[in-house]
Amino acid sequence: MSNDGVNAGRRRFLVAATSVVGAAGAVGAATPFVGSWFPSAKAKAAGAPVKVNIAKVEPGQQMIAEWRGQPVFIVRRTEEILANLTKIDGSVADPESAASVQPEYVDKKTRAIKPEILVLVGLCTHLGCSPSFRPEVAPADLGPEWVGGYFCPCHGSRYDLAGRVYKAQPAPLNLPVPPHSYESDEVIVIGVDQEKA
Repeated sequence: MSNDGVNAGRRRFLVAATSVVGAAGAVGAATPFVGSWFPSAKAKAAGAPVKVNIAKVEPGQQMIAEWRGQPVFIVRRTEEILANLTKIDGSVADPESAASVQPEYVDKKTRAIKPEILVLVGLCTHLGCSPSFRPEVAPADLGPEWVGGYFCPCHGSRYDLAGRVYKAQPAPLNLPVPPHSYESDEVIVIGVDQEKA
């Protein structure tokens, strides 16, 4: 067979152009596929796990994350806060958290995996308002018996710093504890259960 009349330069150009178009098509087809590996905003709102770095939360402070479109309160509790929890066992409606929503792997009294880190869904169990973080002891508006906790501005429900509701409040249950686990000492994964050791 003769190569007479074949333009080698044109052939190289067509091979190169076809290769470039083919590569661009492959990238275009792969982009949505790779993008599907990451949860969308809608999927996150529906319950995809959320990683939260708690390294900058100082003792006695709270940070707020979002999971399933709900606020999640994360508090680094001090020894004093933990000691105050036992002082008010008689004042809270469900001190052992028997009727409350929480995973089985959290301690029933501290309502946490690690006593110093509290993780709560920040919605009042009465009508779903978001309670205010009130860590101060005995403020004038909450009285001398107040040892820190949450106060719901909508209807006045009070919770301690384990999310346990006080007796005779509009709210019927303790604040829920969401499923969560520790990826490391500084990273909590909300929405993924802690494996039992």
